[in-house]
Amino acid sequence: MSATPPITQDVLTLPRKLPEDGLRNLVGLTRAQMMEALIAMGTPERQARMRVGQIWQWIYHWGAQDFDAMTNLAKAYRAQLARHFTIARPEIVSRQISDDGTRKYLLRIAGGHEVEAVYIPEESRGTLCISSQVGCTLTCSFCHTGTQKLVRNLTPAEIVGQVLVARDDLGEWPVPGAPRDETRLVSNVVLMGMGEPLYNFDNVRDAMKVVMDGEGLSISRRRITLSTSGVVPEIARTASEIGCLLAVSFHATTDEVRDRLVPINKRWNIQTLLDALRDYPRLSNSERITFEYVMLKGVNDSDADARRLVRLIAGIPAKINLIPFNEWPGAPYERSDWARIEAFADIVHKAGYASPIRTPRGEDIMAACGQLKSATERARRPAAQIAAEAGIAPSRP
Repeated sequence: MSATPPITQDVLTLPRKLPEDGLRNLVGLTRAQMMEALIAMGTPERQARMRVGQIWQWIYHWGAQDFDAMTNLAKAYRAQLARHFTIARPEIVSRQISDDGTRKYLLRIAGGHEVEAVYIPEESRGTLCISSQVGCTLTCSFCHTGTQKLVRNLTPAEIVGQVLVARDDLGEWPVPGAPRDETRLVSNVVLMGMGEPLYNFDNVRDAMKVVMDGEGLSISRRRITLSTSGVVPEIARTASEIGCLLAVSFHATTDEVRDRLVPINKRWNIQTLLDALRDYPRLSNSERITFEYVMLKGVNDSDADARRLVRLIAGIPAKINLIPFNEWPGAPYERSDWARIEAFADIVHKAGYASPIRTPRGEDIMAACGQLKSATERARRPAAQIAAEAGIAPSRP
């Protein structure tokens, strides 16, 4: 990465206003909730299911942002919808484009709060990393988001809205009458942005039902990955009620180290977490679990750690995603040397597990894994304070 990589940043003024007072946002409602809302508005029950199908397709297949676009609905009915509802996205405050093509969106939601979402283009797919909370309550010591206090959970509308915003910005909605194009720019969704998804389970579940619906956004559950730090009681529910792929922020092979890196380990330790994970592939009908492992110099990157890791996960269908630490201002850790990462990966691979090393993306715009933090909470705490909370000495002055 060059010392001064080019960054494109702009403030968009597109019509993506927050919901107006008194108007209910249809974005994020399940089909059942939308039907109840339409009936309450005065839609005859015998017509409600058909109306839901029509409106659903306009919002999630065609990307409509107002009711006037819904030309297969009577003009009077469209006007009635506009008096009761809105189709609102989060507001894009800024958009940064990395020199590797990664896009980071700073999004404003109700109450003036801000969250970040990141779009990562790759040769065979496009992955959108979305947030589930404003801030985070977990305080993982290697994660920039963890230095921001939890403000609130995102609603289903605000979670689904991140997908809509990205598709808007990428110009991905189909054009009526144009030749059918199956190319998907946003082909995969990962719940790996700000927040712990399983501490906002109901809203995340409802949002993912909307995202997976085959008559709308139609992103398969096998192309959705939820990342958790280990909220054990919600893991089985994730399998049965969402059924998406699961990634676990593991990052350590002893409770002593994981207690410092991922403090939730003090509540549900490694063995308790692994016991909950063993049934996930069967319950969710997914092939394997991804164990995320951030590589921290001198902390968790030894050969002994690699050998312990493969012993711990024995019997669990898994791959190990090795993540070179993405530094942020005041971070109390350093990235493991590349040779050390490769040696770690080799031990894991020889034990029979896929061990890809994640290529850092969007580092120049602070969009890489563990770097997200909303601009309203950018105030940087002293490195010594962050290090003290992590229970270690700062790695450098």
